[in-house]
Amino acid sequence: MQSRWHTIFVPSVALATSILLTGCIERRVWIETDPPGALVWLNDTQVGRSPVDVSITHHGIYDVRIEKEGYEPLVTSADTDGPMWDTVPLDFFVEILPIDAKCDARWKFLLSPRDDSESALVSRAADLRDRLRVEGEQKPADGLSEGEERLKKLEEAVEGKPQDPALMEKPIPEAAPPAPTVPPAQLPPSV
Repeated sequence: MQSRWHTIFVPSVALATSILLTGCIERRVWIETDPPGALVWLNDTQVGRSPVDVSITHHGIYDVRIEKEGYEPLVTSADTDGPMWDTVPLDFFVEILPIDAKCDARWKFLLSPRDDSESALVSRAADLRDRLRVEGEQKPADGLSEGEERLKKLEEAVEGKPQDPALMEKPIPEAAPPAPTVPPAQLPPSV
């Protein structure tokens, strides 16, 4: 009788102990900005105002967006390089050991003040115009980019000009004539 109890109890205690004593890996990113108080997004998810710490599931490259009133928005990417023990397959063994492992990454971003003066606005507009000209010079052989071609076709459709037959709607087929009706007295008897 004691051997049966022993064969059930000892493995159960061993299993419970191994489950309770397993460790975990805590991965965090600490994000600071200069000046503080900027709104921070990681992979298009708002995580709070800086300074902020965020728990992450895995290491890798994250998309970062930071905005603060009076400063240029910052859109960039940042990498979290984990330690050697936090890579596959070593992380499995760290997870099952009865320890709590921590892995922190720290990012600091410097925000540039936004110049809202008229001269700065004109300068940014000129830069945008020049970039668009350069892109316009790299048009396909037919002279129109894909977006310009679609815009031209939409304008023609609005003005009622003839369009490419492939883009025109197909005519709706005429309805078939109604089937002749038979009075119930002429129907064959049902079986």
